Amino acid sequence: MRKLIDTHKATFIQFMKFGAIGGLGFFLDVALFHLALDVFGFNHDCSALFSFPFTVTFTWFGNRVFTFRGKSQRSLRDEWSRFAAVCLVGLVLNRGTFSLLTHNVPLVYQYPVLGLMGGTCAGMFFNFFGARRIVFSK
Repeated sequence: MRKLIDTHKATFIQFMKFGAIGGLGFFLDVALFHLALDVFGFNHDCSALFSFPFTVTFTWFGNRVFTFRGKSQRSLRDEWSRFAAVCLVGLVLNRGTFSLLTHNVPLVYQYPVLGLMGGTCAGMFFNFFGARRIVFSK
């Protein structure tokens, strides 16, 4: 029983670390989204897609050194590629939710950061378990 509790405690702590890195990634995502939207003149969808590869790289590095330190024996290229692949699947959940919300909820269209928040939540659980099992496993 104690081992079961310890296992879940470790997973919870790992999830909280993953969430902290994801939170920082979210701020980067929002900043880059608004750069693309307000400075480059992209539409909402293109702005959201523009920010994605930068955010993936940032969160991969943060999770590599903070959340899953020492958990992977893969090369950096293989590890990043796996992380990016997991995040691409998460992108379907993340940006799909974003697009649905911004195109169907007038308030979210007016304040697209709300759509980014919804998308982030939708993809987070998938990305955590994908990263844990596919990217940062031994």
